[in-house]
Amino acid sequence: MAAGPFALRLGPRLAAPTVASATRGGGRGSGRPTASRALVSKKPNKDHRLWIRKDSAGSGKKALCLVNTVSKLPNEKEAVYGALDRWTAFESEFPIIAAAKALEMLKKRRKWLQIIQVTKWLMSKGQVLTWTTYDTLLLALSMDGRVDEAESIWNTILETYTRSVPKKLFSRMIQIYNTRHLPDKVLEVIFEF
Repeated sequence: MAAGPFALRLGPRLAAPTVASATRGGGRGSGRPTASRALVSKKPNKDHRLWIRKDSAGSGKKALCLVNTVSKLPNEKEAVYGALDRWTAFESEFPIIAAAKALEMLKKRRKWLQIIQVTKWLMSKGQVLTWTTYDTLLLALSMDGRVDEAESIWNTILETYTRSVPKKLFSRMIQIYNTRHLPDKVLEVIFEF
């Protein structure tokens, strides 16, 4: 081997382990040399991504547009779904972030009917089906006095996600039944938990 700075650092790594170095440490021998190892620096891989990040630029304006559009509509399913379909018609990807922001805006404004309409439309499209969305929908149904619909959606959630329902949704259903003075239903939810 050539004597030089690289030979000293890479020498033990390139050389085959000797019997003496392989069996150091009480004769048990791990099969690996115990000599110091050279530090190898790697270049960071800038193209490595765990997931593709959705673009959130302009999502606040899109959300506000959705809130304003839905607020002006009558309580008819065809009119609401048509307007929401037009809202997404020219998007290359479904505006998930804008829809989630719109639901938060509607929740702050206490527009329960519009939350129900938008959430059911999102569910029909198979979009934004998160625990927060389900929680917001259950709250909106409760505030709008539709306990039967909330119970139907709760049963669907339990059938679909048998083992992964968060405590927050159980708490929401207990709260709904408790405010409606339905102690038997509260006990059912507790036993399902």
